[in-house]
Amino acid sequence: MASTAILIPARYNSARFPGKSLTNLGDGPMICRIVKACKKTKLPVYVLTDNRLIGSAAASVGAEVWCDETEYANGTERCAGAIKSSLFDKYNQFINVQGDMPDVTLEMIEKTKWHLQHYSVTTMCAMMPEKEQNDPNTVKLVRSADKCLWFGRGIVGYGDWHLGIYGYKRNALEMYPSLFSTREERLEGLEQLRWLKGGWDIGVFPCEFNGIEINTPEDAEKWNAKNGMENLG
Repeated sequence: MASTAILIPARYNSARFPGKSLTNLGDGPMICRIVKACKKTKLPVYVLTDNRLIGSAAASVGAEVWCDETEYANGTERCAGAIKSSLFDKYNQFINVQGDMPDVTLEMIEKTKWHLQHYSVTTMCAMMPEKEQNDPNTVKLVRSADKCLWFGRGIVGYGDWHLGIYGYKRNALEMYPSLFSTREERLEGLEQLRWLKGGWDIGVFPCEFNGIEINTPEDAEKWNAKNGMENLG
């Protein structure tokens, strides 16, 4: 029987928004909102961070915290580094909820977990508004049924909205650091391209999503304008 844990990688020095995990959304840090959403699944939740302030905030709302100051290239590498610890030996699959997803839902996590029965790596997508499709900063994916064909920021005018959540079987996540980091991955800044270029299939499950991913300070302002000073509880 599969044993699953949720991993939330949350480094402090995000390239586009340093310290974004601690930015206030509603009346508390974004990392607290994400942890609370994840804990609704009743799965164990771990925050993987290089910063004690992020760790302290996450622990205050019930997350387990794994602190590691290693410089990882991306969140998947941070997850792969963490599961080398015996602390994670009891789990054979993982859900990576990225630290910029304050609007992650129970449905998204449960569907990602369910789809791991068909793929060793899987993710989620949603329909993308036309305005976002024409924004070169948003991440789009091209798929055939439930299989990803490509991801890109530069895709304009088509594609589904790629959402920041992944499911991994343990063996796939352990393998990730040994895969070659390609030019495409570096140009797009998209860690999932390492899987595709390495010959791995990535599954994808569609859902409805009308939230906001927090990549820049402007995104945080949009979130607060949309939601107001909403209570975390």
